[in-house]
Amino acid sequence: MTGEVRVLIVDDDALVRAGLTLMLDGADGIVVVGEAGDGDQVPAALDSRAADVVLMDVRMPRVNGIAATHRVRARTTPPEVIVLTTFDTDENVLRALRAGASGFLLKDSPPATIADAVRRVAAGDPILSPAITRRLMDRAATDATAYDRARSALAALSGREHEVALGLGEGRSNAEIAARLHVSVATVKAHITHILTKLDLGNRTQVALLMHDAGLC
Repeated sequence: MTGEVRVLIVDDDALVRAGLTLMLDGADGIVVVGEAGDGDQVPAALDSRAADVVLMDVRMPRVNGIAATHRVRARTTPPEVIVLTTFDTDENVLRALRAGASGFLLKDSPPATIADAVRRVAAGDPILSPAITRRLMDRAATDATAYDRARSALAALSGREHEVALGLGEGRSNAEIAARLHVSVATVKAHITHILTKLDLGNRTQVALLMHDAGLC
């Protein structure tokens, strides 16, 4: 994308919001356009100020980050969502990814890491840590129902679409997938659009989750 990345920060801790705002407003190419103290405040915040990326806390008192992510991704032109969590062992992170989040960050991540993640997600690249990837692999290996469902869904893809989906499952960027398949980035983006339509999914992270459920990554 071009121009500044507009960010909405959602967290019930005012100090966390203030720290993230101070950190990101000073980062190149990023502007914080608003804050929300709970998940139920997110729709109104997005109605008043458009955002490209939402930094979403998981645990909030009224509407948690998972439910709020569902609502955000159901909007007509939804922003991307990055889940904020205190522990990468929090199982709610996986649920949030399935709700449509494009990745997750630990709240104590270095400022440069958070800023880079915001830019990457805004550009269409998911943020999946090795820890989350390993848990996805472990879950796919033990959940036979998810495995069968994923395999059945992926059968709808063409051979080239399957190769692109595999790249998404491995956490590769559009440019990396294009280089590996010897095609243009525009072609990769077109394939991703077709994949999302065929699989009835909201974003590339959900494709990655499906690939892991199928035991292919």
